[in-house]
Amino acid sequence: MKQKMRRGREAFTRIELIVVIAIIAVLVSMILPALRPAKQDHHIFCISVLGEIGTAYRLWAGDNGDLMPFQQTVAKGGWGDFLTNPNQGAICWTNYVIMQNELGQSPRMVICPQDERLPAQSFTNKFDNTHVSYFVGVGASDIYPQSILGGDRNLGPGTKPDREYGFSPKSGKGNDVAIPISGPVSWSLKMHSAGNGAGAGNILLADGSGQQTSTSRLDQDWLRNAAPTTNWPAGHVPATPSIRLVFP
Repeated sequence: MKQKMRRGREAFTRIELIVVIAIIAVLVSMILPALRPAKQDHHIFCISVLGEIGTAYRLWAGDNGDLMPFQQTVAKGGWGDFLTNPNQGAICWTNYVIMQNELGQSPRMVICPQDERLPAQSFTNKFDNTHVSYFVGVGASDIYPQSILGGDRNLGPGTKPDREYGFSPKSGKGNDVAIPISGPVSWSLKMHSAGNGAGAGNILLADGSGQQTSTSRLDQDWLRNAAPTTNWPAGHVPATPSIRLVFP
């Protein structure tokens, strides 16, 4: 009698994925101090970290009605209720605290090694915007896999790169921004733009992938092809098609 061959496993379980993320978080905590003083760009490393954040989003959504934290209600563990009001930049950090389990309980996962900001000791001990490097695209949706879900906080308006962090204030008070899909925006001269006058940075897409992009490519390839945000607060709908990005 022929023996039936057992089929190989087709996917990780959720617990296994969280364990993998936790291991990566530990590795990040070991590697990050060595990377921080370095002067060269670390795009590949940071794109990898953004990819892990993308995985955290998908894990969280899998347990919460296939909705991301900014889409789900507060009663069900998200922070979507707050976004029915404008000017929610001050609580951008909430998005990552909500996903702390999926991020392996490591605040280092939300700090870019090229940022002057430092990671918090934990997600529960004085964690706020000053320990976050990435904006949140609260209009992103898995219906539009190429919509902008997140990215480096050193993004600003206009065509001339800012010397500071653009839309992300030093104070940590955050910023809730409507960005016309016609642009323009530009990476400031911080983080991955260091030594690059034209500006460069990383974005996270709704499909969970990280992308390295220059200022010109961000404007032409991503922003102008973005699906406009539709869930604007009442009375705050932009006059032109725009996306909503919340900066720490």
